[in-house]
Amino acid sequence: MKTIGIGIIGGGLMGREMASAFGRWCALTDVEVQPQLVAVADLVEPVREWFRRIPSCTQITADYHELLANPAVDVVYVAVPHHLHEAIYLDVLKAGKDLFAEKPFGIDLASSRRILEACQSSGRFVRCSSEFPFFPGAQRVLQEAQSGRLGRVLQVVSGFHHSSDLDATKPGNWKRFSKSCGEIGVLGDLGMHACHLPLRLGWKPARLFAQLQKGHPTRPDGKGGTVACDTWDNALLHSWIRIGEDDVPMRLEMKRMAPGETNTWFFEVLGTEGGARYSTKEPKTLWLFENGKEQFWRRTDLGFGMPFKAVTGGIFEPGFPDVIQQMWAAFLSERNGTLADRFGCATPEEAVASQEIFAAALRSQAEGSVVTLD
Repeated sequence: MKTIGIGIIGGGLMGREMASAFGRWCALTDVEVQPQLVAVADLVEPVREWFRRIPSCTQITADYHELLANPAVDVVYVAVPHHLHEAIYLDVLKAGKDLFAEKPFGIDLASSRRILEACQSSGRFVRCSSEFPFFPGAQRVLQEAQSGRLGRVLQVVSGFHHSSDLDATKPGNWKRFSKSCGEIGVLGDLGMHACHLPLRLGWKPARLFAQLQKGHPTRPDGKGGTVACDTWDNALLHSWIRIGEDDVPMRLEMKRMAPGETNTWFFEVLGTEGGARYSTKEPKTLWLFENGKEQFWRRTDLGFGMPFKAVTGGIFEPGFPDVIQQMWAAFLSERNGTLADRFGCATPEEAVASQEIFAAALRSQAEGSVVTLD
């Protein structure tokens, strides 16, 4: 295998998850590239210390500029608060490194567009992190939507829900403040998860009406006091998309405060002749609708049918670590020119398209009206 040196800027929750995916790369059986974590940069010493358990990670630093100067680093994965995206992403590109970075690619639309311009002018390979479409069930719904078997599409629903923010005692962090998370709030935090598959299908809203909701106005600051929280926590975007000659309603849902939901991603397409739906709440289960004299939903258990083959038995269900690894396999294979017809990671152009949707949602919320996208 061709070995690719990986550097991580931001070693928190997702940084550790990515490093773990590299550690079990031997599970994949049809990839031609091998990621090797060689460097990590993070401002917090206990976070950096975790990476000392990885023998290949020989550079551990608080200064990401030192990581970017390391010739052993070929690709940089960045997971930092949104207000830091633009400066760090541009520094990565200026250093001549390829970039795999977290959504939403900038704190707002203007920032996202500047990042895209830098990606295009740099000539580097750049993609945006979005892992849930790599579940086998998500891939099957995508295939059904592309097949033409569903007839005239009547409705699309795509979203991501979790409920940890229902807890009013949860300390406020950077995601609770517009200065670090952006005015878009939950849209930037969870929005790419809802937008990735619709955008890949060419289903970008032409117009939308947004219902945005804020949660707890204050939270503990972790120091014995409280702090004001000003970002949007829940978002429902009611939109119209164009499919062929038809205008089709599509609902995008992003919620940090969804009672009963631990971490649920879902995608549904319904048509006159059939339908398909998938939710991570039932990670093995695909629902297919069949029309006819009698109409019914058919439930199918899918097993471990991933885009990239693995040693894992086909009867077993996939989990979050598996789709993280599949996403990295797609990133590195596409970078290597060996992705073939398999599903690819979200592009910088799709990240900007999602930001255009979020900007329209803010306008709709402010005006209380249906907004046409540029």
